[in-house]
Amino acid sequence: MTERPKLEWDDANVPYASQFGDTYYSKGGGLGETRYVFLQGNKLPERWKGRSSFTIAELGFGTGLNFLTTLQLLLSLPVEVRPELTFISFELYPMSGEEIGKALSQWPELEGLTARLIEAWKPKDGWNEMTFEGARLLLGVGDAREMLPGLSRPVDAWFLDGFNPARNPELWCKDLMCCVAKKTAEDGTFGTYTAAGWVRRNLQAVGFDVRRIKGFGRKRQMMVGQKTATTSSL
Repeated sequence: MTERPKLEWDDANVPYASQFGDTYYSKGGGLGETRYVFLQGNKLPERWKGRSSFTIAELGFGTGLNFLTTLQLLLSLPVEVRPELTFISFELYPMSGEEIGKALSQWPELEGLTARLIEAWKPKDGWNEMTFEGARLLLGVGDAREMLPGLSRPVDAWFLDGFNPARNPELWCKDLMCCVAKKTAEDGTFGTYTAAGWVRRNLQAVGFDVRRIKGFGRKRQMMVGQKTATTSSL
């Protein structure tokens, strides 16, 4: 049976996961953080140029903010230059449609896309496929450590967006990062808000060239990286 998250809400409708002691997005601006950390961090939309298809994978669907922000960017481009986008995401504790709507209500620019997501939102254990204009969403409801090994398509860009590594180490462990590396396309990249040293070392150990760069807002650092040739030998 699908488990529900245990949520608390502040006055701005920012959801807080009591299981992990962390908010689902930055109180300093979740939409801006997504654009900076995950879109710019993976050099999107520049890397979409000349591509007929592109695959993004994410650890932690949460409110759907990352997916909708990516879809908004894609739909802002002329139809003839948009790649066919597949967005793969894993979520152990899916929100209800009502909770997603509440969490995203502070961004009216996403209102139309949010409504489409909520309309299609009927998550069940295992793989769920939802089709949107310009993109296909594949949502894996369950433990990413169990579901990711079965992923068959190479991933061009990763959004590593689990809760705080100190509170949710399972989504940042070396074994899972090794699987992430194996499923990454030859020139694949990642972006993540965290700069935790042990996460960096895990990513380097499995074959990513990792760089620390300026973080979003008040955050001093974050990490981006690209797969190296040695990853294929893992």
